[in-house]
Amino acid sequence: MLAAARHSAIVAEVQRERIVRVTDLAKLLGVSLMTVRRDIEALDAAGTLEKIHGGAKLPGGAGTHEPGFELKVTQLPEEKMAIAHEAATQVREGMAVGLSAGTTTWALAQLLSVGPRITVVTNSVRIADVFYQGASPSTVILTGGQRTPSDALVGPLATSALKQLHLDVLFLGVHGVDSAAGFTTPNVLEAETDRAFVAAARRVVVLADHTKWGTLGISTIANLEDADELISDDGLGSEARRILGERVGRLRLASTGTARATSSAAARAATG
Repeated sequence: MLAAARHSAIVAEVQRERIVRVTDLAKLLGVSLMTVRRDIEALDAAGTLEKIHGGAKLPGGAGTHEPGFELKVTQLPEEKMAIAHEAATQVREGMAVGLSAGTTTWALAQLLSVGPRITVVTNSVRIADVFYQGASPSTVILTGGQRTPSDALVGPLATSALKQLHLDVLFLGVHGVDSAAGFTTPNVLEAETDRAFVAAARRVVVLADHTKWGTLGISTIANLEDADELISDDGLGSEARRILGERVGRLRLASTGTARATSSAAARAATG
């Protein structure tokens, strides 16, 4: 196989898996470990991917860029709604449910707003509006705080409010999932607020589509082991499945085929 063809195959594998090992690439390409290492070094020098110990990942370090809600809600709507459907099965009448800010938790709010009567605690104005506009029978507690570009309320007011509460379950949206850094966010204040959410909950369920794997925000919310469950979609790569399966309490993968119509309706509601 020519170098150009190997480089294309390596980049495609990194884009699919987010993080890949040299040994796995060597088996996939049928070449030596030394050849793969040289290819990774060349691709790293070109800025196409990033060389890491024992493998390669998508380029980019710990980020602080935070896309707005309107942009994020248009990304992977089917995957997010499939994850939301899986999460909704865990909610029962009378529960105190935490929903951190995010577009996947917002998708979950769409389902819970027409579900059983619960008490919802959230730091997201968008999520609170879902329940208010739908005339849901549920009680909604919205924290105060400083608003971020992704419409999360963060800072001392939000954190103080959460420290006074107790939740049966927290559904936590995250910016990135990393084997070393854990669950991360690009906003330092949001990380502090999310840590207060985690501390208030008896059970922590992280909602993260497959593109979150290998993405690194500047601040860690929690370690992988702190999640009782992580719900992702069936696009999650094999290496991510192996690592998360070993380190989170439970890894559940949602099928995107069951949520297409619902996700389309939710996206229209966000932009309408």
